[in-house]
Amino acid sequence: MHQFKMPQAYVERVVARQGRAHVCETFDGPSTALVVVDMQNYFMTKPYQAACAVAQEIVPNVNRLAQAVRGAGGRVVWIQNLAPWESEESWSVNREMHTRDKARSRWESMQRDAHGFQLWPGLDVREADERVVKRRYSAFIQGSSNIANVLDDNRIKTIIVTGVATNVCCESTARDAMMLNYRSLMVSDACAAATDEEHAATMGNFYLFFGDVQSTDEIVARLKT
Repeated sequence: MHQFKMPQAYVERVVARQGRAHVCETFDGPSTALVVVDMQNYFMTKPYQAACAVAQEIVPNVNRLAQAVRGAGGRVVWIQNLAPWESEESWSVNREMHTRDKARSRWESMQRDAHGFQLWPGLDVREADERVVKRRYSAFIQGSSNIANVLDDNRIKTIIVTGVATNVCCESTARDAMMLNYRSLMVSDACAAATDEEHAATMGNFYLFFGDVQSTDEIVARLKT
């Protein structure tokens, strides 16, 4: 798991701006959702090209958070990334960032009937949880998914973002949520990236400008209050 501690200089800047280290000092359980981003086989295990070595290590924390949020009366939302064939044209700029073979592998691995599309089997997914399919890095960008409808139907105001990769789909989703006026958090020990450096860069920047960053222990403790 990534070894991360928020730089003290960042904490001091945030305290100077908002008067406290964490804007989310308390949670209203029924209006809180855990949003678990892309913890699918394609991002979790080799030989898939996007497999993240740290992703499997965060599973216990994700499951613990899911249990805590459910216990507080909140919702758990499992997001799966889909690569629809029509996006070969509608998202052609993404294809330009891959070789032909790698682009083909990505598209084929994230079809609905593909093993890569399926959620990692170690996740504690419950029947009452919400499932959302997205088509872009951010779940909130127009045309990507119906997550805003799902959250609004459940009267969600705060989202806790976990998953993979920290600096790609997790960050994109968490940032856009804040822009749409959701209280947005990223969990420092329940997100995974390719390197410690990428993970730390996202956590620091998100905390400075977009939302809150807390550990699993901190969030679980606050959900119980």
